[in-house]
Amino acid sequence: MVGGGNITKITEFILLGFSDFPRIKALLFIIFLLIYITALTWNLCLILLIRMDSHLHIPMYFFLSNLSFIDLCFISSTVPNVLFHLFKGKKTISFVGCLAQYFFCSALGLSESYLMTVMAYDRYAAICKPLLYSSIMSPTLCVQMVMGSYVAGLTGSLSQLCALLQLHFCGPNIIRHFFCDIPQLLLLSCTDTFFVQILIIILAMLCGLMNALVVMISYVYVAMSIMRITSTKGRFKAFNTCASHLTAVSLFYTSCLFVYFSSSSGDSSSFDRFASLFYLVIIPMLNPLIYSLRNKEIKDAIKRLQKKTYHC
Repeated sequence: MVGGGNITKITEFILLGFSDFPRIKALLFIIFLLIYITALTWNLCLILLIRMDSHLHIPMYFFLSNLSFIDLCFISSTVPNVLFHLFKGKKTISFVGCLAQYFFCSALGLSESYLMTVMAYDRYAAICKPLLYSSIMSPTLCVQMVMGSYVAGLTGSLSQLCALLQLHFCGPNIIRHFFCDIPQLLLLSCTDTFFVQILIIILAMLCGLMNALVVMISYVYVAMSIMRITSTKGRFKAFNTCASHLTAVSLFYTSCLFVYFSSSSGDSSSFDRFASLFYLVIIPMLNPLIYSLRNKEIKDAIKRLQKKTYHC
């Protein structure tokens, strides 16, 4: 802390993380490291597979490769810092570093939310408008939708960052979490946080509720279209193309809503911290598996790659 007159300005925060579990610190380090390596491997492999196989150069997999890229960045924004704190025991993070970490976490989370909405619209166009699908989901529109997701995420996060920079932090500086999240930062502020709280509510309604509503409406139309398919095989195939995305969306929104509603007081219990791990760490690891496990086209692409590798 730096003193200036009667004002004490915080220059760093203390992230308690999982310090209340000293006996399993080594175990937590190994678990986090394995999860991080697995997430990096699966997401990178999925991105490379989609880029290398020409059969996967369609909108659905273009969006999926961008989702894997976001998940890579998302998990990398928190886990390396957690590993460092568990291994070294140094639990401090600079004021600038704390705000930067929140900015990237928020931007990536918002971008993922928008991208999942885009993917839901893609499934709607593929199943409800199959004859017009190619013209609706043109390459130009796909690129614009992805870029729009990134820009919307960055804009929403930047607005929160600008609001946070207007706050003053004069102590205490202990964050009872493993990363810099906005409820804990608001709790430590010495100034009125009413404006920031209003901004968060507006962003939650614009981003979370609006995106969730678009996803639900898209899948209502998808379900109605599937029910009109007379062939059982056709119904199963249509449902199978949506099941993975619907699973990923449900896990993402459910975990986010649960964490932020349960920690609305700003204080972070051990349960809240482990719940936050689900959408910050576990989901980025699970997403490539969810989209690949029951996907015939991905399995066929892996077989084609194996054949090429064998011949080489």
